Amino acid sequence: MVRYKKPTERSDAIQDRRGSPGRRAVGIGGGGAAILIAVLFALFGGGGDLGELTEVLENLQPTQTGTAEAPLPRESDPDADLVDFLSVVLDDNQLFWDDVFRSSDLEYRYADLVLFEGFTASGCGGADERLGPHYCPLDEKVYIDLGFFRDLQTRFGARGDLAPAYVLSHEIAHHVQTVLGVNQEVRDRRQAEPSLANDLSIRMELQADCFAGVWASTVYVDATSTLEEDRVLELEPGEIREALEAAAAVGDDRVQEAATGRTDPESWTHGSSEQRERWFQTGYETGDAGQCDTFSVDP
Repeated sequence: MVRYKKPTERSDAIQDRRGSPGRRAVGIGGGGAAILIAVLFALFGGGGDLGELTEVLENLQPTQTGTAEAPLPRESDPDADLVDFLSVVLDDNQLFWDDVFRSSDLEYRYADLVLFEGFTASGCGGADERLGPHYCPLDEKVYIDLGFFRDLQTRFGARGDLAPAYVLSHEIAHHVQTVLGVNQEVRDRRQAEPSLANDLSIRMELQADCFAGVWASTVYVDATSTLEEDRVLELEPGEIREALEAAAAVGDDRVQEAATGRTDPESWTHGSSEQRERWFQTGYETGDAGQCDTFSVDP
């Protein structure tokens, strides 16, 4: 299992909007099957898929207005343990990337994590639960509806404690790409060469998987050790398999086959299950972000 110290206070970078006024969509307009497929492909979408994200949002039709609620008290929050865990993963990720940037005389900007239910406003036009976890480069925030993690288990078969850590680490990796300027370079190239749009999107997603693996490599310890005083999160041997399963579960081929019963590689934007698993493992085994150059090799 993943071992972590329960925080006495959650990360300052978390904005918990659960229970806030928002819209809950009760139907999918514009062709349910088509939108469902688009939403599945938007899972784990980052800055490289902003156009796709916007298009999906325009087709979503929230039709029910939520009522104002008080924030969930920690003691009555059914997802309290999950939020505590995500808080630890978020801070550990960002402290790690801050150190990486400092070692290269660069400055890392911290991202925020927005937890919401149903729908919430975002810099990319809004975050809807059916989009799954995603990063918005325009406001530099990660958006997650916690219900996604239940879907990840029941629909995609990705189980275990490390699957949520993989999801959040992948989205923070998209933020790293934004801070490094990779996001903007990809957007510029996609506009200049539209025929390369899908290929560039795949390479960007695989790099995010690799970055997530690099982070995971920093929290691996021997199973016989105890949680050290200066550490807040540790992985035991074998735990990494859960992250690999989560990466494979959201490969384009796996998602496409589940949605339509067939696969169409020409339409992929995130990479196959094999590619996503392999690049996460590359980051994990090397522990070197420099090995995550998915743009100059055959992914």
